[in-house]
Amino acid sequence: MLLTLKRLLCMMTLLGMISVSTQASAQDWDLATELELGAIFTSGNTEDENIRFRARFDAIREDWSYRFSVDGFRSSSENELSAQRLYTVGSATYNFDPDNFILGRVAHEDDRFSGYESQTDASVSYGQVILRDLENMSLSYTIGAGVRVSRASEADEDDFEEGIIRLSTDYSWDISDSARFIQVLSAEAGERSSIGRSESSIETDIMESLSMKFTINVKHQTEVPVGREKTDTEASITLLLRF
Repeated sequence: MLLTLKRLLCMMTLLGMISVSTQASAQDWDLATELELGAIFTSGNTEDENIRFRARFDAIREDWSYRFSVDGFRSSSENELSAQRLYTVGSATYNFDPDNFILGRVAHEDDRFSGYESQTDASVSYGQVILRDLENMSLSYTIGAGVRVSRASEADEDDFEEGIIRLSTDYSWDISDSARFIQVLSAEAGERSSIGRSESSIETDIMESLSMKFTINVKHQTEVPVGREKTDTEASITLLLRF
């Protein structure tokens, strides 16, 4: 289990080095990177391993902005894998003005224990900032349409493709100079299945570029394979590095 943690740390360090190198050679771009890691290991009567990691890369140039993120979770008990999830999202945004924009987004989720081998969605949305710098708060929303492909992990379950309507909101509140609350909500309504996600987090600065982060993630899906739960909840405490 220590080897797994070392691999994660090496991977995140390498990503950071690549980002710094890219920043030095791309002066016309505004670049930002976030790396996040949390882990719990126990040994003795029980041997458990829980790892939570996340990376996000942002690039802004004139009216365009791009974002790529990868979010993963792995849990094992007594050397038996009990949970493993990897969620990647890529997006491109064109800003008409400071408050109105259009967003293209592609997401892929690989959750070994959800009953689906993978779920992939692509959408195009219109977005608007409706609160900006009001009592240190900001709020934006998007609404759009797209398609989702769900691939079942069991042979007796069928794969399916469906159109979706996607809604999302992004709220942030600077509680103080060193603490922030962030709430991200999304809903994807499909012909056969709908998915809702909620991410609530509080960040507290430790140093200029290092923060402690507490996060609660909730995912609810209206249709799941037989024997699977419709709602997944995940709580984590991680260290967040920005540069």
